[in-house]
Amino acid sequence: MAIISATTIITSLSLFHITLGFFFLTSPSTIADQTLVFIIGEAMGLPSTRSFETKSPQLAFLSAVLFFLGVSDLTAAGLPEEIASYHWGTQAPIRLSVFFGLCFYSFAFSSSSPAYTTGAHKYVPSSWGEGLKNRVFFTWAFVELITWFWLFVTLREERREMAIRIAEKRAAEEDML
Repeated sequence: MAIISATTIITSLSLFHITLGFFFLTSPSTIADQTLVFIIGEAMGLPSTRSFETKSPQLAFLSAVLFFLGVSDLTAAGLPEEIASYHWGTQAPIRLSVFFGLCFYSFAFSSSSPAYTTGAHKYVPSSWGEGLKNRVFFTWAFVELITWFWLFVTLREERREMAIRIAEKRAAEEDML
């Protein structure tokens, strides 16, 4: 049995999304100035970005998206156990894969990537996706990646326990007949 249940992890992640949405709307520099963002960004050699210093329409849109994501996931976390297990069992591997791809893209194609620091390849900024190659985005995607992996493992444990409970319930029903 897992120490922390899948429902608790999903609820915490949903509240994290709502909190991020609030800060991106009210004070985006608070997010960019976090110690975790600085440490992960420095460790990966990712550049800091000045676009989080002031409020902008893009950050307001991001805030609304994160708020909606948080509320919808919070709602789905309240589903009955059998339905929630199926729902999150299909969501977790998909989101895990997406966030792995985002982390990989954010680091592997940035100016600090080892592919560009050694060899004959010179870094050329792309015409799209440059906004995804900074420490705030990478840290967010990395935290999401870790959380979804944790949730995926927890869901597998809980699915096994649920199957045992269902089998015991069926056996008890057959014994009564």
